[in-house]
Amino acid sequence: MSLHSFAIKPGRPSPLGATVDEGGINFAVFSKNATKVMLCLFDEDGVENQIISMPEREGHVWHCHLPGLKAGQQYGYRMDGPYEPTKGHRFNPHKLLIDPYAKSLTGQPIWNDALYSYQVGHADKDLSFDKTDSAPYMPRCVAIDPKFNWGDAEGSRPRHTLEDTIVYEAHVKGLTAGRSDISDAGSYRAMASDAMLEHLNNLGVTAIELLPVQAFLNDEFLVKRGLTNYWGYMTYGFFAPDPRYMSRGQISEFQQMVARFHGAGIEVILDVVYNHTAEGSEMGPTLMFRGLDNASYYRLADDPRYYIDDAGCGNTLDFENPFVMRLVMDSLRYWVEVMHVDGFRFDLCSVLGRTRAGFDRTGPFFRAIGQDPILNNVKLIAEPWDIGPGGYQLGAYPAPFLEWNDKYRDHARQFWRGDHGKVAAIASGLSGSATYFDHDGRAATSSLNFLTAHDGFTLQDLVSFNAKNNVANGEENRDGHSNNYSDNLGVEGKTDDLSIVAARTRRKRNLMATLMLSQGTPMILAGDELSNSQSGNNNAYCQDNEIGWVNWPEQDDPFFTFCAQAIAFRKMHPLLRQKRFLHSKQRLIDGEPDLFWRRANGEAMRQEDWDNPELDILIAEMRMASGTPEYVQREGALLVVLNRGGKTSIVPPSLPQGGQWVRRFDTSQDDAIQVTPGMDISADCVVVFSHET
Repeated sequence: MSLHSFAIKPGRPSPLGATVDEGGINFAVFSKNATKVMLCLFDEDGVENQIISMPEREGHVWHCHLPGLKAGQQYGYRMDGPYEPTKGHRFNPHKLLIDPYAKSLTGQPIWNDALYSYQVGHADKDLSFDKTDSAPYMPRCVAIDPKFNWGDAEGSRPRHTLEDTIVYEAHVKGLTAGRSDISDAGSYRAMASDAMLEHLNNLGVTAIELLPVQAFLNDEFLVKRGLTNYWGYMTYGFFAPDPRYMSRGQISEFQQMVARFHGAGIEVILDVVYNHTAEGSEMGPTLMFRGLDNASYYRLADDPRYYIDDAGCGNTLDFENPFVMRLVMDSLRYWVEVMHVDGFRFDLCSVLGRTRAGFDRTGPFFRAIGQDPILNNVKLIAEPWDIGPGGYQLGAYPAPFLEWNDKYRDHARQFWRGDHGKVAAIASGLSGSATYFDHDGRAATSSLNFLTAHDGFTLQDLVSFNAKNNVANGEENRDGHSNNYSDNLGVEGKTDDLSIVAARTRRKRNLMATLMLSQGTPMILAGDELSNSQSGNNNAYCQDNEIGWVNWPEQDDPFFTFCAQAIAFRKMHPLLRQKRFLHSKQRLIDGEPDLFWRRANGEAMRQEDWDNPELDILIAEMRMASGTPEYVQREGALLVVLNRGGKTSIVPPSLPQGGQWVRRFDTSQDDAIQVTPGMDISADCVVVFSHET
């Protein structure tokens, strides 16, 4: 049916985006400063065959309804208005724009000078104006009905408490591309294959946290180097799953993946990027927000030609604009209600809390989350920093946010590397990092503890390299962190020296054991359980190849078994995953303190012990926290020993008549979970004793 054979109807301003109904499709888009909004329709071959001037405007929302159109219709927008960069306006009707609410896209932008609103190479730079049509190089939006038959998966949707949560951070392609036994490797379908679900269940994790899957851009400078934006932290489609992970081009592939994870008892958490967009600085391309209404979507500097850049990626979204806030909140609710994800990790979350006055933990974004009945019931994880002034905000976030605890990461690495004076620091991490998180009713689970993440060394590289090896990134090894608190234990990189291999294995065991014995919520980097190496690259953001992928053919089966045992041990002991902080308070039930720090000779730790830079052993006697209700699962006591020094023997605390300390976990043994007598502690190991009767 030709569009000219029926009348355009006014439609409605809500919901925003393209909404398929029985009679056609309703289109609604926000722009405060545009003077004309043109809806562009494309045929299945990508040919632009209709341009419709949207007739209706309610407030700042332009809308219309087109009868007869059906799901699968491809479309985009062109906007007319002032092109005055010095006043913050960058409208250019020659540039095809993506709908911010698009649920599906045909692909990704193809780099060409036509993507820029200014003339590339012109002496006036972004003040010049380009009239080249960008449509041949832009993906089209696809109007779809996103409904999905969840079937039994809806009823089996897991709801793990934070006390029971173990997060596994993974990349959709990176985790699966190296598996020759999985169909459609590198896709959503591969992520939820039987083989992957079996692996994750055998390991014991309860949630998978996926690096960005919202549609993202391959940076032009990377494409010119023959590289790609592998991690995906340059998003532009806040509703659309990235097409490159689809094997059949349907968003139902993502939904099916989520359903399969849920059926296996695993929650799905998305790493989301709302702090900046893929359009970059004033010299970046015009893909959507810049062309739709630059002055409304972005935080502009005092000279509105330029952007405030608290994310270090060229721009910052303006969360004080109600339509920006609405966009982000609508996006989050869509992923929960329609795509059924279970939580979010917010990249550079301090940006989201910024107002003109700086970071505000009671600011608009946090207030919006706090009052939302959908979003305040899912898992919310903050990366608690950005590069702007006052951007480091560890511990400052409101409930129910968890926070990536980089202090825990650094202190665990430093302690086991043998740095002096780190016993007090690792003791704080072991007991929940109360200094940062015990305020405003927050729980000990607020600390998201991790040893490694996508950004940095893998666990294997942490014990194999003293220096980063990022030459393959094409930046002469200047990129990535230089201070990693790593230790190669004698040889840089791979080695056949069995003594060094054994020392590295012990160090990895000690680090992983410490993570699983610490109060808080633990997170594991995908591949660490297999001793995966990135050959010393600690910034593999552009390595969509064997460097960035998990190396399954060389998987370390014994270390996988150890990791599974460490996770199982944590799950067996509610004392290790408490909601309440341990503050050495006396318990009414037995008069014992809930936490007691001991010397090796059994005496209480003194201040001079904490201040001793040579101290190399930490002994914690732990019980259920003072004030723990009777209905909470209980156990007696655990004696946790972190020994980075030589072989020693400890004097155990006295127990009531009939009680005894039984060794239940020992990283010096190939089988870490065991029952053995005695209080001898091997050099460089973690041991846990259980109070048993």
